Amino acid sequence: MRDYEIIQTGPSRSFPPGDEFLSRSVHGAEVLIHLGGEPCEDSSRAAVLVELDAECLGVHTGEQSGNEGSNVLGFSRYRNGLDAPTNLVELVRQPKSSEEAIEAARLMFEAAGFEVVVCADQPGRIIDRLVRPKYNAALRFLDEGLATAEAMDMTCRMGLGYPDGLIERVVRGDLARHHDISLAIHEMTGQAAYMPARRAVVAKKRSEA
Repeated sequence: MRDYEIIQTGPSRSFPPGDEFLSRSVHGAEVLIHLGGEPCEDSSRAAVLVELDAECLGVHTGEQSGNEGSNVLGFSRYRNGLDAPTNLVELVRQPKSSEEAIEAARLMFEAAGFEVVVCADQPGRIIDRLVRPKYNAALRFLDEGLATAEAMDMTCRMGLGYPDGLIERVVRGDLARHHDISLAIHEMTGQAAYMPARRAVVAKKRSEA
């Protein structure tokens, strides 16, 4: 199962204008993808996908005390802020999601050339849940004078083998965008590590000025 139909009613972070994936939409395909709009349950489809930003899938589907789930799944193609999207797709399921729908969505994305990881419907999914505390910590260390941004970035590259440093990566991805994602996770989890660092708050306020 590899065909898909796209219904786009708004901008997409996963598939910006000109992305080849958009041109392969097939009317009536068994996998339906909503970009920028609300999904409608459609039992005639193997899977119905809705693109997620910082919100949980439950915002679109509703929740039933841990028994939520159907053939409606969420997804997000990871990108670091304003960087180009990567080839990694986080596929979001709920406790009672259809296993057939998960498999259909996974096969569809893999046939299109993406790597797929499946995760629960949790704030931040996998990547943002892992990296946002690191970005906040690095920004706080910079404020505390632990080291210069250049020194911390060099340490990440040469000492830890990262392709780039935490400061340069979060700045390149847009500090205001980091603020929004980190704050959204903080509001849903209450965990202090996700409270946006001062420099991210400043960047957010300046973006609104």
